[in-house]
Amino acid sequence: MDSRSAQGRVHRLAFDVDWPPGHVACYVVDGPEPILVDAATPDCEAAFRDRLADLDLEPGDVEHVLVTHPHVDHIGQVPTVLAEGDPTVHAPAGVRERFARDPDDLAARVRRNCVAAGFPDDQRETAVEMAVDSLERDAALLEPDRVDAWLAAGERATVGGLAVEPVHVPGHQADHLSYRTEIDGETALLAGDMGIEPFRPVVLHDGLDDGHREAFDAFDDALDRLAALDVDRVYPGHGPVHDDLAGVVERDRRSLADRLDGVRDLVADGRATVPGVAMALAGDRDVKYLIPETMSALAHLERTDAVTAGTVDGVRRYEV
Repeated sequence: MDSRSAQGRVHRLAFDVDWPPGHVACYVVDGPEPILVDAATPDCEAAFRDRLADLDLEPGDVEHVLVTHPHVDHIGQVPTVLAEGDPTVHAPAGVRERFARDPDDLAARVRRNCVAAGFPDDQRETAVEMAVDSLERDAALLEPDRVDAWLAAGERATVGGLAVEPVHVPGHQADHLSYRTEIDGETALLAGDMGIEPFRPVVLHDGLDDGHREAFDAFDDALDRLAALDVDRVYPGHGPVHDDLAGVVERDRRSLADRLDGVRDLVADGRATVPGVAMALAGDRDVKYLIPETMSALAHLERTDAVTAGTVDGVRRYEV
């Protein structure tokens, strides 16, 4: 896949990553005040500079940074841009509260949820460490004190002369905003990690924090909001630029429903705990990102009476 591609004023900059689908994309919107939409990974500074140089830009030339969500592969080069310029940074309002959480409180909630899920001690503590490290790392990359404009869903904003409508699309990440706008006479969606053409993003939401219980419902709400948009072109964080938002939304609806059916079937087959279901889903793949999706799916199935659950020796066990 090309590392750089353009659609009118919008330039797609792609960077290699070690997880599927093997790349992440951010975008530069040309204009008197260049706009960087998301900002790649922390370890791609040289490639980031090269991609900007292809557009006759340097990091200090970026006038605005527009963040869709605070995952590491979307905010990694924000410090590079801030170090060399004075851009206006725009980010989802929910991130401010999320980054203000006490790491010890987060650790306690994740540990409690992992104990109830039945994870062995070593896996539980690894999950706790990952959650805290992620919070501290992401808050360092996107320092709240350096954010100039906290954007709320439904409140129109102007970014470098570009009128944007933030749309709250949780599920993959709880605070995620996609931005509807007009570019080159087309209605465009600066989508981040939603509306991805090759695949449905994993249900991470807030990881193993307490919000995992509502993650599938949140994802459904996000798909409803995307389905209501009239969009000519989608600029996602993975996969190509495309013009089939409606088709992707319907694919994601089917994928979520299939995941819930698959989890219920595994419970019916005797996989009674989160680790048992997650390992069965993963097969020979890395189970790490399937754990939050599995916990969220089981919480949804329990709430909708598709499975029942009880606690045995402190562990939540499920059955049909």
